[in-house]
Amino acid sequence: MDRRPIVFVTEGGEHIWAIINSLTDRFGPMTVVLETPYSKRELLMRRAKKLGWVSVAGQLGTMVLIRVAKRFLNNGIEGIVAEEKLETGPRAGQEIVAVSSANGPELVDIVRKLEPSVVFLASCRLLSAKTLAAIPCPVINYHSGINPKYRGMNGGYWALATGDRGNFGSTVHIVDAGVDTGSVLYQARGNPEKGDTIASYAMRQAAFSRDICIKAVEDALAGRLAPVDTGLPSQQWYHPTIWQYLSTGIRRGIW
Repeated sequence: MDRRPIVFVTEGGEHIWAIINSLTDRFGPMTVVLETPYSKRELLMRRAKKLGWVSVAGQLGTMVLIRVAKRFLNNGIEGIVAEEKLETGPRAGQEIVAVSSANGPELVDIVRKLEPSVVFLASCRLLSAKTLAAIPCPVINYHSGINPKYRGMNGGYWALATGDRGNFGSTVHIVDAGVDTGSVLYQARGNPEKGDTIASYAMRQAAFSRDICIKAVEDALAGRLAPVDTGLPSQQWYHPTIWQYLSTGIRRGIW
C-alpha cells in the first residue's frame, strides 16, 4: 500500500461515502478501513445492560419503523443527493480494507504501514484507549450532531425534537475514549427542508458539513488543530423509543 495522507475508518453508509468522496476530491486517494458493524443482537444486548429492556424494545420499534419508512421516503433522500451533487457510494478504484473491528490489530497495522497524517472516523465503533494510544497521528471524528449537547445518536433529530432548531448540525472533533467527548474542532449548522425526516436528516447534515471535514483535515495536515470551547452542556442521546417518536411527530410535526 502506498502512503496515504488520510486513513478513513467507518462502518459505511451513503451519507458517509458522500463525505469520503468530498475529501478525496480535495486531498486525493485515501484508504478506507471498512469495519463489520456490531450484530443487531449484540448491539441490543449491550444497550439493554445500560438502559433496560423496555427502552431498548421501544428503540427497536423506531428502528424498524425507520427502515420501513425509508422505502417510501427514498425520494426525499434522492432529492438531497441530486440537489447537493453527492456521491453516495465507493468510486471505482477506491481502496477498501475490510476489518472485523476498528479495535482489532488490523487498524493499527494499517496505520503503521501507511503512516497517514490523520485518521478520520465516521460511523464506526468507539475506539478503545489502547487503540488510540497505538496511533501516532491525530484521530478526528465526524459526528451528525452538535457536541457536546447532542452526543451519541440522532443528534439532528433530537435538536429538532427538543425545540432546539438552531443546533441542527454536525461536529468534527478530536477523538478520545469517550462517546463524542473529544475537543471540538469545527461545527456546521443548517436547516432541514420540508419533507425531511429522521430517515434523511443524516444525509442533509452531511451535505452542509463537507466543508468542516475538509477544514479539519487541512488543519491536521498542517499541524494546526485548534480545539474550541462551545460552552454547551453535555448529554448523550440514543434512538428515540417508538412512543417518543410518535408523540413528538404528532405534537411537533418532527418526524
